[in-house]
Amino acid sequence: MNGPTAALLQPTRIEIDNGPSFQPGPQEDTLLRAALRAGLAFPYECSVGGCGACRFELLEGVVQTLWEGAPGLSERDRKRGKRLACQSRVQGDARIRVRLGGEAEQPAVAPQRVTATLSERRAISDDMVELRLALPCSPGFQAGQYALLYPPGAQGARAYSMSNLDDGSGEWHFIVRRTPGGRGSAVMCAELPVGAKVDVDGPYGHAWLRPSSRDVVCVAGGSGLGPMLSIARGVLAEPGARRVHFFLGLRHEGDLGAADQLLALTGERLSATVVLSSPASPSAWAGATGFVHAEVERQLAPDLGHYDHYMAGPPPMIEAMQDLLMARHEVPFGQIRFDRFV
Repeated sequence: MNGPTAALLQPTRIEIDNGPSFQPGPQEDTLLRAALRAGLAFPYECSVGGCGACRFELLEGVVQTLWEGAPGLSERDRKRGKRLACQSRVQGDARIRVRLGGEAEQPAVAPQRVTATLSERRAISDDMVELRLALPCSPGFQAGQYALLYPPGAQGARAYSMSNLDDGSGEWHFIVRRTPGGRGSAVMCAELPVGAKVDVDGPYGHAWLRPSSRDVVCVAGGSGLGPMLSIARGVLAEPGARRVHFFLGLRHEGDLGAADQLLALTGERLSATVVLSSPASPSAWAGATGFVHAEVERQLAPDLGHYDHYMAGPPPMIEAMQDLLMARHEVPFGQIRFDRFV
């Protein structure tokens, strides 16, 4: 077959300059997701346009930009012709320049996009809910990874981390905080009825639980509790004797319901500390107060270098923990894992 029809039937091929080439799947994928589904160690963190980790240069071809104003690109990036792979859809063959990661950065599990069913939703604090989604064919996931959820009626995807362990049942649990003015979280936290369908794409993320002989420190802020619960459950499911020191930063007493699942895990191998930053009744709250990173230092310094550190939470908390661990206590970066959500 010759002519335009034959050309349309040819599969798209994306070539990485001085690297491998790959073909996107039949679904309408972004460049980033197509590369990850192909098993490539394409750099990324948030995968929704916020962090800028997936920047690349387009050398040949045509790319559709899905979010022109994505905050992950600075004005300097734009002037230099940089693009975000998570916000780019290739139109036909293309050649790009990007520095791929090594074997350690290859996807732990190849992500898939499927349609799931909301099987349960329950409130766990004043503004957080736990969602349980049943997937018809789960690709599996590692403890600490996240997925992209597509709330019906809201534009685009939202990144939420799984809070359970992959037990083969195809059920993925998420802890979602309602964001003031946020359309996606409003749908997921209140409007979507049980039994409704939700598109789920995953798993993604680099901050999954690695084998190690070191004990683990988990630090969570707000809905960052979800992936840290998954990490803690993963450690406790190991046959060894590794222990978990878990620190959960919340705002006030109205958030304490979110700690119930954590407190249920406490025992010989897991200690839990809940820190309130703004307790409504300081005299009535007998627990720790202030910033969660300060409590980590108070309890574990000067031995912070003896642990593997996992963290999830708002950017200021992540930045404070990075400063604490790397600048002040010289913990090797290889012992620190987090995914940056902006």
